[in-house]
Amino acid sequence: MTDVVLPCLNEAAALPWLLDRMPPGYRAILADNGSTDGSPDVARRLGARVIDVPDRGYGAAVHAGVLAADPADGVVCVLDADGSFDPADLPRLADPVRAGDADLVCGRRRPASVAAWPVHARLGNAVLARRIRRDTGLPVHDIAPIRALRRDALLGLELRDRRFGYPLELLLGAARAEWRVREVDVVYHPRAAGTRSKVTGTVRGTLRAVRDMRAVLAR
Repeated sequence: MTDVVLPCLNEAAALPWLLDRMPPGYRAILADNGSTDGSPDVARRLGARVIDVPDRGYGAAVHAGVLAADPADGVVCVLDADGSFDPADLPRLADPVRAGDADLVCGRRRPASVAAWPVHARLGNAVLARRIRRDTGLPVHDIAPIRALRRDALLGLELRDRRFGYPLELLLGAARAEWRVREVDVVYHPRAAGTRSKVTGTVRGTLRAVRDMRAVLAR
């Protein structure tokens, strides 16, 4: 059984569709980061495992979820809990890792509409991805929040960021460890109605994420 970590903060409206789309052999772990909209109760009712993550931050939620994942399968997936990604895409990311053909497979977002990925967020992402390609040689074009990799290898990187810089630190750590990194195109949908992005939903959120990522680059 492959565990799927869902970092979550107030995503109750998205969870029924998301959890219903989880492919066979994949099990959801909702890493709840202080939701006040009943997300944990919804997730439990729909069969997901729920862990409480009192330390706020995207990286904190992902790290706690990875620690909670069963090491037996070896592979762990991560994707946002807001309905912007289809869990049915997860085997396309996990299978190359399981087969030993890649160490990390990331989704490259292909927006279903302009509304799915606002221009300010897309530009900030492109700038950071270009810098990673230049500085590390990794063939990445997206600092994407959907990925698959081996649990023990991820924990071995000893990532420190617990905020929005976590995905960037992961890529930099993968480059230092000389991991084989791939990208797979995935459709990026508008968030589920009734949820709000902590990053792309506002310019302020995007700037906060860019700040966190720049702090990682400056280490």
